[in-house]
Amino acid sequence: MSHLSPVWTQLSNLDVVEGNGCWVTTVDGERYLDFTSGIAVTSTGHCHPHVVAAIQEQAARFIHAQVNCYRHPIREQLAERLADLTPDGIDTFFFANSGAEAVEAAVKLAKHATGRPNVIVGDSSFHGRTHLAMAMTTSKTTYRKQYAPLPAGVVVTPFPRAIGPDTVDDRVEAALAQLRHLLLTQTAPEETAAIVLEPVTGEGGYEQAPGAYLRGVREICDQHGILFIADEVQSGFGRTGTMFAVDHSGVRPDIIVMAKGFASGFPISAIGSSAELMARWIPGTHGGTYGGNPIGCAAALATIDVLTEPGLLDDVNARGEQLRAGLAALAERYPVIADVRGPGLMVAAEFRSSAKTPDGPTAAAVVAHALAESKVILMTAGPYGNVIRFMSPLIVSEEEVDLALSAVQAGLASVS
Repeated sequence: MSHLSPVWTQLSNLDVVEGNGCWVTTVDGERYLDFTSGIAVTSTGHCHPHVVAAIQEQAARFIHAQVNCYRHPIREQLAERLADLTPDGIDTFFFANSGAEAVEAAVKLAKHATGRPNVIVGDSSFHGRTHLAMAMTTSKTTYRKQYAPLPAGVVVTPFPRAIGPDTVDDRVEAALAQLRHLLLTQTAPEETAAIVLEPVTGEGGYEQAPGAYLRGVREICDQHGILFIADEVQSGFGRTGTMFAVDHSGVRPDIIVMAKGFASGFPISAIGSSAELMARWIPGTHGGTYGGNPIGCAAALATIDVLTEPGLLDDVNARGEQLRAGLAALAERYPVIADVRGPGLMVAAEFRSSAKTPDGPTAAAVVAHALAESKVILMTAGPYGNVIRFMSPLIVSEEEVDLALSAVQAGLASVS
């Protein structure tokens, strides 16, 4: 009998005891190629030696320096590094533990800074599992099931879909028109604190917001004094081939949210904004026991060391191009793959039936076959579960990408 709660759903029944690079090892000594990275978390691979050494050294020196009780130099060091990496104008940071905590912190800051009660989120978004973050999450009803009533003051706007009958420009124009309509019909600008978007959706299916859309959102925010919050929990820290996904568009958010790949698996998250904006947050109205934990800061600093090594982001883009090209070639042979998309190593293949409807069962069958027969771990996403997402560690090799592609090909052949 397991003493663990059954609320966690299980992708596999693997009992893993060790991880190294892109591979995990089970209690039986079997090795599996991990293209989940713990849901885009182990950005530098499992147990990167530089990260492990930083954690060990810090653990021997100071484990818990609670931020209200005393300062600790490593927090300041991490904030300084982040100021160099984040978009221009973002130079002040608040640390927490998880993505959901950081999202909630970002919204609390936005409400204090603007004095406004409401937020707008994109459809098919995922922002976390706490009550407010859950109210902001629209990627799947499962995440909200039987948790009503959820917090009020959340309004949903259409996100420009990756697949549609019209052009990308048409979808961008339509989505921006709907956003403007929302501000006339559901939440007035003077009642709207922030628009919160994932530059690339995570659980929603790895759909990248076109640059024109983000620039349009930025323009609307500037017009009405609304803050733009970029939720980069899954897309940040090199995952998309740039340090942050908003870098592709050149749009500067007012608040950026970070977690997951931030510290290669150690739980730490953060939000960043300008010092001027952060100064509007009333002291004492937010906090946390573990935020900015010294070990987490050490792991994050070591992770940033690896991610900023010369050539690493070039390799991310090269491996992403290899993966997309391989999937596109498979799509020519297997029409069930309706779309291949995603920047860097935030890549997805969307499955649709011959009737062009979402095909979750086939995507699930390919994932199951890859695990059972090829020992490659993949995951699905999207409201219909019809998107296979590829989120390997950012240090993945050309040979490992080929292994993943071979696993997908074998899975497709098995269900065709």
